[in-house]
Amino acid sequence: MSRGPDIGTALTRAIAQQARRADCPVEIVTADWDQWASATFVGARHQITLAAPLNPAIERWLGGLTDAEFAISGHLVADLAISATRKSAGRVEADLEILTVETR
Repeated sequence: MSRGPDIGTALTRAIAQQARRADCPVEIVTADWDQWASATFVGARHQITLAAPLNPAIERWLGGLTDAEFAISGHLVADLAISATRKSAGRVEADLEILTVETR
């Protein structure tokens, strides 16, 4: 797995910032990524688990997350999927799978 203050950090910051703007701050529980490339694109595959208090705002935000736009310099979120959600004790955890592509 790749590490470092680059696309992985920028993506988690963008997700957390967007959640705060929607009035539902989240905690990034885990975040990891692997570099990825095809014949025409270079990017990364990300696995992120986030957690937040369970409330209507977080449920709305998660419901629209797959269509969200993220401002990440030099990168584009090409695909975002919520692979699992868990609700218990007034909290929700969500597992995200995200594909980013370099735009420069």
